[in-house]
Formats: sequence, structure tokens, C-alpha cells
Amino acid sequence: MDYSEMHAAVLRGDAQAVAEGVQASLDAGTPPAEILDSGLVPPMIEIGELFEEGEVYVPEMLIAAHAMKAGMQILRPELVKAGIEPIGKVAIGTVQGDIHDIGKNLVAMMMEGAGIEVVDLGVDVSSEEFVEAVKGGVDVLCMSGLLTTTIPAMPRVIQAIEEAGIRDQVKIMVGGAPVTESFAEQIGADGYAPDAASAVRVAKGYLTG
Repeated sequence: MDYSEMHAAVLRGDAQAVAEGVQASLDAGTPPAEILDSGLVPPMIEIGELFEEGEVYVPEMLIAAHAMKAGMQILRPELVKAGIEPIGKVAIGTVQGDIHDIGKNLVAMMMEGAGIEVVDLGVDVSSEEFVEAVKGGVDVLCMSGLLTTTIPAMPRVIQAIEEAGIRDQVKIMVGGAPVTESFAEQIGADGYAPDAASAVRVAKGYLTG
């Protein structure tokens, strides 16, 4: 099947065209996993690469991710019906005291487009809520923070997870404008991602490695 139109629609952020393309592919009897792997994932990989090369910026990534999500809303029930398991489960949230969510939402949408089950904890998430998410059974925990005043919450979350005795159950990733790789190492996180595209790559490395 030719997915060039769907691919182009994701890249230009045409949510309606993506949704219609997914529905038409399903109506034609195309397996849902094929639509995901051939129709929705490749343009998201491409937009991520373009972002890393400085060819596009966050707004372009966001509209592409929104378009992909429109297709996923139709595809997800069909993937479940077909017994297609996600490659893993990720919980993501913005740390306590911080209500910024654009970056977090972008990471969540791109991870979902990569075949990962995402639990979005929202913004202003307490240490206790992060701990409960890990207890609920996730493979990777992602913390986001945009304010220098709120990123000290990240080591507190890690400490709370350690105190709960569940640190070895989960990989912890951190990101956000003031966060650096050295800060991630310093607080005992497993990984750091400077942007959504690399966050997906790091998470997939944990889930498939």
C-alpha cells in the first residue's frame, strides 16, 4: 500500500487527512500494525530528524504530532482488537510546582506514535504521584521541568522512589530547558533527553534493549 499521502499529511499537520487515510486503510483491510509501522511512525521519525538538524522547530513538530494523534485515535482500538502489544509503558509528568506542558505533551504524543503506551500524569505532579505510577507498573518514568526553581523536585522524586524500594523496577529519564546531562547524572537519573525526538530514541532503547 502507498502511504505517501498519509506521510505528507502528518508532516504538514493535516489531522483530518491523516484520520481519513487511516480509516480508508482500515476499510481496505490493511492490518492496523502495518498502518502504524508504515504510515504513522516514519513521518514522526522524519520530523524528529528534521528538528535535530534545525530544519523545523517545535511548532512544526507539534502540529505533526497532533495530526499523528488524530490517526492514532482511530487506530488504537483496532491495534487492541488485533492483540498488538505496545513495546512498553511510559509514565510522564511535569514536576511539582511547574505547569508547563508543551514539551511534555510533545514527548508523550511522539512516544505514542512510536508504539509506546503512555500514561500522562499531567503537570504539577507530586513525588507521591510519580511513586504510585511506578508501583502501577511502568517501564520508564519521564520527568519534565521548565523552571530552574522546580527542577530540584526531580532528585526528590528519585529519592522517594528509592525509599519506596522500587528504584530497580524502572528507568528514569529527565528533560526540560534547564536540565543537562550532567544534572541527570548528578541526581541519579538513568537518562536525559534534550528534545522530544531524542526522548523517544532513549526510551525505545530501554524498552527494546
